[in-house]
Amino acid sequence: MRDQSGHAPVSYLELFFDLVFVFALTQISHLILETMSWQGLAEAAVAFSAVWLAWIYTTWAANWAEPDRLPVRIMLICVMLASLIMAVVLPHAFEDGGLVFALSYVAIQVGRTLFMVYVMHRSEGGNTRNMLRIAIWFMTSAVIWIAGALLAEGWDRLWWWLAALAIEYAGPFALFRVPFLGRSTLEDWSISGHHLAERCALFIIIALGEGIVVTGGTFAEQEFTATNLTAFLIAFSGSVLMWWIYFDTGARRGSDLIEHHSQPGRVARDAYTYLHMPIVIGMIGGAVADEMLLAHPDHHASRALVAFTCGGLSLYLLGVGQFKKGSSLHLRFPLSHLAGLSLFGWLAIYAWLVHVPALLFGSLGVAVLLLVAVWEWFSLHGGWQERLGRWGN
Repeated sequence: MRDQSGHAPVSYLELFFDLVFVFALTQISHLILETMSWQGLAEAAVAFSAVWLAWIYTTWAANWAEPDRLPVRIMLICVMLASLIMAVVLPHAFEDGGLVFALSYVAIQVGRTLFMVYVMHRSEGGNTRNMLRIAIWFMTSAVIWIAGALLAEGWDRLWWWLAALAIEYAGPFALFRVPFLGRSTLEDWSISGHHLAERCALFIIIALGEGIVVTGGTFAEQEFTATNLTAFLIAFSGSVLMWWIYFDTGARRGSDLIEHHSQPGRVARDAYTYLHMPIVIGMIGGAVADEMLLAHPDHHASRALVAFTCGGLSLYLLGVGQFKKGSSLHLRFPLSHLAGLSLFGWLAIYAWLVHVPALLFGSLGVAVLLLVAVWEWFSLHGGWQERLGRWGN
């Protein structure tokens, strides 16, 4: 087990482990682009929810267990292999690859949690019952995952797996209550807050990296023209601004909050396990929109492009805004993010009703992100009046 009394650094193995999830997010983006249907979106949402849970629970485990110890290292490598298999079959999870996907996912969640039961029992004993409750919840949902893969496909399988995910996402809020074993407490989730904050920030980098890979790969296959170059610069600028909006203040303030909070487990559950999901989903939507823009930069903005740009970036701002709200002094949603949400709503209505050139639409979307970033930077780095007065002098 790690020593929780001090800072728990992110290990090189954890960074290596994250590489699998760059590929997993790319697979989800391609699944959306290839299907372009409501069913495809629902399947991508279920796949992402499973991928996210596999990653975040493993991050919690690596927060407690020392990755440089040989047994823990072997466990993480096994989880990495199972995650890679899950990512490979992800596009076919609702077809003939469903059983492999379900078995890989179940192996990750149940196998890793039982390993942590064994480790905690040998090391400290006190937290073993908490981990045993989590294992029972995962074993309960495992039956539904495997049954859905064996007994159904398509929409029917989707409902089975949604039921399994509902159990797993409800677990932390129910404090993993189990008959005869009671329920966990927030004190059982004593963690290194700085480590978890850093790991989630690195997952944001993974999501941004996936967008960069998609943007660069698509642009590399195109003819070098002014139109294609403009689309490429728009996509790149959007990635940079998403990075800025999250990391300029949000990542640092969130890390400070969880590091000094009296109940870091609750902050980790609410702000990182759950609130980071819409942030990453919004970034995936933005990456899908970038690929659409790069594919047809000389066309008018399609309704799909409008939906993924405005919808994805709005979800991103909403998630980041809620995350920042929890770590702000006054517990207020950032006004800059609220303005951005409003502008994306008006931009969506305008582009839905009027045929807007794709490049102009993409530029307007980047302009909204730029406004949010500049507004927040001025308000948090001296204030508008002070900053403008200093420049005037």
